Amino acid sequence: MAAKKSGKTLNLAATLDLNEASALRDKLLSMRGNAVSIDASAVERVGTLGAQVLMSAAKTWNQDKLAFTFTKVSDAFQKTMQLIGVDIQPLLAKEIK
Repeated sequence: MAAKKSGKTLNLAATLDLNEASALRDKLLSMRGNAVSIDASAVERVGTLGAQVLMSAAKTWNQDKLAFTFTKVSDAFQKTMQLIGVDIQPLLAKEIK
């Protein structure tokens, strides 16, 4: 049976800390097999574990040859990712680059 290719959107919580990382992982696992658009427009704080979960998912989706893009990002999200050394530019939707 072929994997579903329809896209899904995930709205991130305001805080991506240790407590949210496990829930985020579970949400992403439930979306596996689908293209995913991440809406990070409400994010106010990002912990390194939350960033790791997102980057691990991006790598997994890449290996599955499915789209994994950030369609909206808050300034706090973008600045924190830069600060911890994560380049999300290749994952940004073309409209927000």
